[in-house]
Amino acid sequence: MGSGGAGWCPALALLLLLPPGGLGKPTARQERARPGAAQHEDRPGFQYDHEAFLGKEEARSFDQLSPEESRERLGKIVDRIDDDKDGYLTTEELKNWIKRVQKRYIYENVAKVWKDYDLNKDNKIAWEEYKQATYGYYLENPEEFQDATDQHSFKKMLPRDERRFKTADLDGDLAATREEFTAFLHPEEFEHMKNIVVLETLEDIDKNEDGFVDQDEYIADMFANEERGPEPDWVITEREQFSDFRDLNKDGKMDKDEIQHWILPQDYDHALAEARHLVYESDVDKDQKLTKEEVLDNWNMFVGSQATNYGEDLTRNHDEL
Repeated sequence: MGSGGAGWCPALALLLLLPPGGLGKPTARQERARPGAAQHEDRPGFQYDHEAFLGKEEARSFDQLSPEESRERLGKIVDRIDDDKDGYLTTEELKNWIKRVQKRYIYENVAKVWKDYDLNKDNKIAWEEYKQATYGYYLENPEEFQDATDQHSFKKMLPRDERRFKTADLDGDLAATREEFTAFLHPEEFEHMKNIVVLETLEDIDKNEDGFVDQDEYIADMFANEERGPEPDWVITEREQFSDFRDLNKDGKMDKDEIQHWILPQDYDHALAEARHLVYESDVDKDQKLTKEEVLDNWNMFVGSQATNYGEDLTRNHDEL
């Protein structure tokens, strides 16, 4: 698996997913990653930190615990992160932990949906199986999709999914192994899928279909000025970011290479950046490492609670992470 810069986000795509167990009506769900090089963002309640440190689902389960339970379980996690058992968490140990959490999330996500697509139970997912499970209802009942927007979405996504599937299918047999299906669902994590990630991002944002992303298209992807009022300060800052850091050759638009530099930067490690952030915010004595006491004193940055989904992981073998 590669070290794609957008590894903390879902695949950059409009995924059409069915409820488990058959040919229900598909639903469109947009989950395109935000720029990999974006600066750290403190969402309300340290949500970004919680999801990076625990994983998204585990972070949600932690929110159901009392503050006392959260602190207690966090203490056990600290012991597991401390690989050399010297009583300190280093930036490197935190980085390695965050990477393990992300890797586990990806493979668990694939395992969770595998049975819904491997219809003949041969431990592979053929393109025809995926197409039937995902688009079968639409293909068999086109009259139920009279809405022009729905028709456009399905007609656009079927060939797009097929293109992505064939790129992930390295041996070209039109049947995905677990690793190939993981690349299909999480292309931003695999080196050979990066061109697909870039192409899908371009197709989503390039509304005038000229093969580039100009500044207005870049802004429209993150801000809809429906009231036609003055742009907020953060949008003005994003316009400056586009001019100063996105449009590298200063021609007023982003080409595919510039889009890749934006969403899959080679010189930015999310796990390392988050580990440094956690140390900086919690390191009271400024010795560049954390004691368990320092972590627990700043516990609400690392984990949530009822006051401010990790519990199940404490029963796992450490080697699974």
